Amino acid sequence: MPSRDFIEDQTVSVQSLSAEDLLERVRNPISPLLLLDCRCSADFAAGHIRESINLTLPASSLMLRRLANKKLSVESLIHNNDRKDQFLKLWKEAVLVLYDAKSEHSGNSNSRVLGTLLQRLSLEGCNVVCLQGGFDNFKSLYPEWCETDSTETSLLGMMGLRISSVNSDIRPPDSGLGDCSVESPPYPVEILPNLYLGNASDSCDWNSLEKYGIHYVLNVTPNLPNTFEEAGMGMKYMQIPIQDHWSQNLSSFFPQAINFIDEARKSKLGVLVHCLAGISRSVTITLAYLMHELNIPLNEAYDFVQRRKSNISPNLNFLGQLKDFERQLNLNSCHCTNPYQCEHVNADKSTPDSAIQADVWS
Repeated sequence: MPSRDFIEDQTVSVQSLSAEDLLERVRNPISPLLLLDCRCSADFAAGHIRESINLTLPASSLMLRRLANKKLSVESLIHNNDRKDQFLKLWKEAVLVLYDAKSEHSGNSNSRVLGTLLQRLSLEGCNVVCLQGGFDNFKSLYPEWCETDSTETSLLGMMGLRISSVNSDIRPPDSGLGDCSVESPPYPVEILPNLYLGNASDSCDWNSLEKYGIHYVLNVTPNLPNTFEEAGMGMKYMQIPIQDHWSQNLSSFFPQAINFIDEARKSKLGVLVHCLAGISRSVTITLAYLMHELNIPLNEAYDFVQRRKSNISPNLNFLGQLKDFERQLNLNSCHCTNPYQCEHVNADKSTPDSAIQADVWS
């Protein structure tokens, strides 16, 4: 067993495998093969080599050391149960092909994760190799052998949507949103003290969660993993299994989500609300919380969030549910008294940055 003082850069001789050789082995298997993707869940969902298994591990020194010292099992990093069963069945006899974005030991976070996994599996006696050039190189050569997680990536929400009817589910050709980008900021955005809005990458970035004091995570997806739930890291999770689609009823989860966020904030602990891209489902939950907590209508809650995160775009169905929630709360104007909370309210009650036509919602 490795010592408690295992150092991450301990050298282990590991063979490498070219993209061409990997493709040949996949096409003409002569022995069991397991492809292990060491990137974060969001990158894996966006694209990976066919039949790969995602191992989710943050580039945290503590987590890497726990893995190296056998305090953390390799299978605990696999959150898909079917893939976990496949790994446990074959890992001792199969050739394990590990890759990250580039599979180069250049000192970046992905290489630290990849290097630690290579060392741990090699010390376990596994037949482990590293893919030369990583996923980026393989995809550039053989894009037809790569795939996305279609359950998530096909439902990113309708970006650039001009709101003209609550009941509409059609995107007009003229968005009315200017240059609103689908890219999320490279960090969680603080909406209120201890309330953060982010995406899947934020949820699996342990260093970022530590930096912002986040101990609660509200995961608004049906299948992205709660990365640190079983790692004994003191993280509390709530998962809302909703897709970003017009048929989904997200409003039924508003009460539980509001209570979960309240619990975190009353404990003065950070709470991250995230979905895949951080633009639709997680935004809808955040808007519902603001409407309930600050006693403000939808237009002003939307404006408030968009001033802090410009690329938000809940789909029309979710906005309709928020409008119904506004009626339930009997919100017609802002009644909050805290200047911090009311800084977003315009004297004429207009919302020039909200991308919502005021006459539609009045």
